[in-house]
Amino acid sequence: MLPAASLLVWGAVAFSAVTWGLRWSATGAAPGNATAVAQSSPEIDVSAAARTLGAAPVQTAAAPTLASRFQLQGVMAGGPDAGAALIVVDGKPAKPYRVGAMVADGLVLQSAEGRRVNLGVAMDGPQTLVLELPAKK
Repeated sequence: MLPAASLLVWGAVAFSAVTWGLRWSATGAAPGNATAVAQSSPEIDVSAAARTLGAAPVQTAAAPTLASRFQLQGVMAGGPDAGAALIVVDGKPAKPYRVGAMVADGLVLQSAEGRRVNLGVAMDGPQTLVLELPAKK
């Protein structure tokens, strides 16, 4: 009795494997039908559907200004072509930059004096941005 039951179980497993194999091969044989269905679906205006369902209009945030991307944390003045600054860029941890070093996006630390630093496109070019230390509390 045991060999007959085993034969019956293995026959069912083989039948199941063949059935699933034929189904998977049949779906891959006609890719044209899937593209025809995808092309015939109508265009849906997502914003109109959202308004219909009661969604409030989304306010787009303004792009950050150049000055808002940088925050001066510390200055070490050392003369006209010397010195360093501790600058936060885009909210990342503050990093030290020497005069003449590239800070971000093509901006170079031009000078460090007193409580402020000048950033510009080139060392000898015009200043693009002036950063000042926040007032002491």
